[in-house]
Amino acid sequence: MTIRVESPVGPLYVSEGDGAITRVSWRSADLGEETPVLAEARAQLGEYFDGKRQAFDLPLFVSGSDFQRQVCAAMSAIPFGETRTYGDIARDLGVPAQAVGQACGGNPIPVIIPCHRVLGANSLGGFSGEGGVETKVALLRHEGAAGLLI
Repeated sequence: MTIRVESPVGPLYVSEGDGAITRVSWRSADLGEETPVLAEARAQLGEYFDGKRQAFDLPLFVSGSDFQRQVCAAMSAIPFGETRTYGDIARDLGVPAQAVGQACGGNPIPVIIPCHRVLGANSLGGFSGEGGVETKVALLRHEGAAGLLI
């Protein structure tokens, strides 16, 4: 099941499978019935973009390798309004920063799993969502983490 959620960074398509959020995308998808989990995702995303929520409390299922899940867990641990670098996460996991960057780019649940909070050592790094780095900057500004960008 997939629903469309309007947001300041464009329409988000949120998908659920087996009672957990499995994907957030800016790419149109076949829409289905809004399940209780999807209704809660809609509500929490609305609260986040309205400035009333700083952390998501949703069941998530990250498809992919164990490494992908480890990087997603590390990103999820970054508090609202804070950032870390690919290198910081790489040191914690004992892997190269490039591998962390690739896993961030493969994050299937952006915004909810905050890959936008991960930066390069000397740059913003990339962002795989619609709008690329401009969307990353918009999310960081929304969280008040933009002081480092100005």
